[in-house]
Amino acid sequence: MKPIWIVDDDQSIRFVLEKALLREELPTRSFTNTRDVLAALGNATDETAPQVLVSDIRMPGGSGLDLLEAVKEKYPALPVIIMTAYSDLDSAVSAFQGGAFEYLPKPFDLPKAVELIRRAVEESQREEVSEEQMAQTPEMLGQAPAMQDVFRAIGRLSQSNVTVMITGESGSGKELVARALHKHSNRASGPFVAINTAAIPKDLLESELFGHERGAFTGAQTMRRGRFEQADGGTLFLDEIGDMPFDLQTRLLRVLSDGHFYRVGGHTAVKTNVRVIAATHQNLEQRVKDGAFREDLFHRLNVIRLRLPALRERREDVPMLTRHFLQQSALQLGVEPKRISDSALAWLGTFAFPGNVRQLENMCHWLTVMTPAQLIEPKDLPPEVAVTAGVPVDLPAGSSAALTNQVVTELSAPIALPPVVGGTATWEAGLEADAMTLLATGRNDIWDELTRRFESRLILAALSATRGRRIEAAQRLGIGRNTITRKIQELGLE
Repeated sequence: MKPIWIVDDDQSIRFVLEKALLREELPTRSFTNTRDVLAALGNATDETAPQVLVSDIRMPGGSGLDLLEAVKEKYPALPVIIMTAYSDLDSAVSAFQGGAFEYLPKPFDLPKAVELIRRAVEESQREEVSEEQMAQTPEMLGQAPAMQDVFRAIGRLSQSNVTVMITGESGSGKELVARALHKHSNRASGPFVAINTAAIPKDLLESELFGHERGAFTGAQTMRRGRFEQADGGTLFLDEIGDMPFDLQTRLLRVLSDGHFYRVGGHTAVKTNVRVIAATHQNLEQRVKDGAFREDLFHRLNVIRLRLPALRERREDVPMLTRHFLQQSALQLGVEPKRISDSALAWLGTFAFPGNVRQLENMCHWLTVMTPAQLIEPKDLPPEVAVTAGVPVDLPAGSSAALTNQVVTELSAPIALPPVVGGTATWEAGLEADAMTLLATGRNDIWDELTRRFESRLILAALSATRGRRIEAAQRLGIGRNTITRKIQELGLE
């Protein structure tokens, strides 16, 4: 991990922060003046550059505000925390106009200071993942006519700042379209910030979007910039906009109208230059009729509508996407890529994919982990595909797919499949079958074996759903970030 740079002419401040951060296993590098920091930045590589910069505001030889301005020119996404005495709060507030992440009042509570720095580290890591995805993720894949229409639309819309509404079923790739629009626009050098309005509790969403002032509510220890400020000069992607609370829709309409908003608890208008791209899987016209969505906001967002087809509407793309996701899964897991037979691809082509491209991607993760041979055959496909095809195949004894196939084969009358949840034979039935098979072998490590497999599948699914973002995956699984890191190492999922 890259170090936390601490800049302060006070040796005691540097010492206290260094020891506290080292206890948290966060590496540090300290400086006494801005001149040395700028020299170090000039010679820094991607590996030696800071993860977070913590700087005092008043030092001999140059202020923290001057340092902030210089740092932001070279590392615009680097979180900078400004330390200041209470008498310097006016200067600290002005620092936010230069892009400071937060300010840390002196004298500070050490645990709160460490917590703030760790939050900045997480923000920095999220930015790195986002930049890496923007740089490494290939263009969207698709040869189907419906996808070619989408590509043409992206080409036309990318050169405009017009607001775009992307519609389509869950898992169809709406965020990929938004990223493509940003990547090919004149805002590509600016930030791309995404927020799922349905995934954040109503009482926190306002602060997430617009930020808050210090003391605006209980727990607001410092001023915080919202997503609109973070996306200044770039693109803000509002996913699942149809679920936005009604009262927040009014505030969003104001920002879209004139580019001004107020932080929670604030009294000074903040101006932002952001291109908004919204997405939803819902029928917004019906939501307007039901009184759940403002009609004026709907018309403001619905300047250009871009519909993304479901995967079942572009079945000819399934082979290409499958091979691509198998390559990606192997790269993530550090294993040899699996190959898939034409007969297995034909079976996949008959599946409806209610979860669309995301479901296919998750299925490829499953196949990479669970298929014993390098060539994926129909018998290796997940049970939901076998059930849909309705054709008996030779499956490994005791596997969840074998259990499903056994039911399909043996019953010629109306098929009594295992209990179904969301169209998939329950994993509990497959687990029981696997356990019975292992018990018959006389092994005495069955608990560890099945627990390891269960945890691996769960973590891989969460990482796939969050596109590799470990912190978000841990949050969605309901475990700590240290826990998921330890489990990934223990299970060999690096």
